[in-house]
Amino acid sequence: MKVEQKVTSIDNYTFSFSGEVTIPVAPPDFKSGFIGIIGRPNVGKSTLMNELVGQKIAITSPVAQTTRNRLRGILTTSEAQLIFVDTPGIHKPHHQLGEVLVQNAKIAIESVDVVLFVVDGSVVCGAGDRYIADLLSRSQTPVVMGLNKIDQQPADSQFLDDSYAQMAKFHEWEIVKFSAKTSAGLPQLQQLLIQHLEIGPLYYPPDLVTDQPERFIMGELIREQIILLTREEVPHSVAIAIDQVEETPNITRVLATINVERDSQKGILIGKGGSMLKAIGSAAREQIQKLIAGKVYLELFVKVEPKWRQSRVSLAELGYRVEE
Repeated sequence: MKVEQKVTSIDNYTFSFSGEVTIPVAPPDFKSGFIGIIGRPNVGKSTLMNELVGQKIAITSPVAQTTRNRLRGILTTSEAQLIFVDTPGIHKPHHQLGEVLVQNAKIAIESVDVVLFVVDGSVVCGAGDRYIADLLSRSQTPVVMGLNKIDQQPADSQFLDDSYAQMAKFHEWEIVKFSAKTSAGLPQLQQLLIQHLEIGPLYYPPDLVTDQPERFIMGELIREQIILLTREEVPHSVAIAIDQVEETPNITRVLATINVERDSQKGILIGKGGSMLKAIGSAAREQIQKLIAGKVYLELFVKVEPKWRQSRVSLAELGYRVEE
């Protein structure tokens, strides 16, 4: 039977399911809860969530601060349902968009059951980590420290481990080492997080891996290719609007607008004879086809929206707001 069902999470986020929906009753002793993934920019939070849920739902790149929205990834096992909340990296904001992103990350700390504080185990503990640790110490939410990138550690990495172990010991946090890139240590991380959850219901259908709309993920996949292909030239000045998605039996037609702040950035994105826009579109189309498991026609437009990152109105129109 076709139904529409609304599920409200513990952090007051309401998600509507439309179509055939079945959320079974959880078995006895089943655990569930929301886990906030917190950390500095570019420590591997999005890569970790993608790996944990088994599907690409958050974009990743070598460029810091690529996550902008509070993304949810869902992992359901026979014993628990873990809802991961991937947040923007906590950093000192330089514009209105940055203020919104950091504020949302701070809100996430208070709205989840457990915080997974991800740090970069390939470098020594720094001021940014200590700043976040101080924020977490003021919260009542339990914290697990996750030491990521152990695959990139030097042969003698004890001094790196010790710098984080001292912080974890001071705050009485449990610590687990892993590599989001190679999956080493992820089973141990998963079990440790489950231990911190309480008996609870299934919040989402067992086969769901994210509560984000397909259109949102399409926009993120386009933005990811812009970041990868242009690197530091325009990435943080880009916002994607999915204008139209038209589905037919043979192909899905997607029309999207890339918003930038300056004419020079528009020129970079279009490239000589449209070469850069063509490359972005081709790479993004491949990723979207993987997402929907079908053929895609993607048409991209570039629009100059001056100072959109500084405007609350423009931010709201492009989907960026402080989450309740």
